[in-house]
Amino acid sequence: MKKLFRSANDKKLLGVCGGLARYFGIDPTIVRLGWIIVSIIPAVGPVVGVVAYIVCGFVIPMEKDYIDITEYKDSDE
Repeated sequence: MKKLFRSANDKKLLGVCGGLARYFGIDPTIVRLGWIIVSIIPAVGPVVGVVAYIVCGFVIPMEKDYIDITEYKDSDE
């Protein structure tokens, strides 16, 4: 069973679009462009798109199988 996670490696802000793209098996750029287009439609309103992104950023968990490079940079010193 596939699970939805925010992307840790392919993120611009919170990793929501990268995670959605991985879940659906499509290019993250398409998801980002689609989210922007939906956010600028006057009927939906930009507030709905921004609020939905922020809510998704808090509700969707971050993926766990990645290595944070900053942890290793600090330990080498």
